[in-house]
Amino acid sequence: MKSESAVTTRENQPLLVDWLGQVDYRESLRLQADAVEACGQPAGRDRLILLEHPPVITLGRGSHKENVLASPDELARRRVEIHEVARGGDVTYHAPGQLVGYLIVDLDRRSERDVHVFLRRVESGLIRALAELDLEAVRVPGKTGVFMKRAVAGPSLDYKIASIGVGVRRWITFHGFALNVTLDLSGFDLIVPCGLDGVQMTSVSRELNSFQEGLGSRARGAVERAMVSEFA
Repeated sequence: MKSESAVTTRENQPLLVDWLGQVDYRESLRLQADAVEACGQPAGRDRLILLEHPPVITLGRGSHKENVLASPDELARRRVEIHEVARGGDVTYHAPGQLVGYLIVDLDRRSERDVHVFLRRVESGLIRALAELDLEAVRVPGKTGVFMKRAVAGPSLDYKIASIGVGVRRWITFHGFALNVTLDLSGFDLIVPCGLDGVQMTSVSRELNSFQEGLGSRARGAVERAMVSEFA
């Protein structure tokens, strides 16, 4: 169920932005389906739905179930749901303290029928948002998502701070990104994140080495500004 957090929509932006608070995963699928349908209408608008989820593991179209490391009993004990979904990518984990953004964008209307370009634009928006929070993030060749720029002694590890996976229906995108802000990273021990070896998950609060008051709100504002600029 949706939390009682207020919904805010900024009607004067090219990309409508809604903040819905915490939303059950099944409900978010219904919201996206409705948003895709509305976007495809003649007067439809592109939209960014920002929210959080209760603990849930999602399996994308390219997922391998062996990348879920926890048993069904362990998931039940920890009250973690699991869902197979129509997005690209492998397995990922959502929980409170992670900012999830579902981008409903009509690529045909924008004359941008290139999903790879769209993914790079999402990455650019997240990198810009993190820069506003004084964090230097980068792309890693061959790996979709956003990673922290850092040198690691010994075997290389990529420190991933945001995951991205999208679906496309009639050239309208859905699903989107998940930016780790203040969530408990131990939840990622339940999976092989995105099915990638050599990746360690990190978060905004860990990279800043502090749990700052209002960090979630600051991160949300930075992401909104960056995505509105990127998809203007």
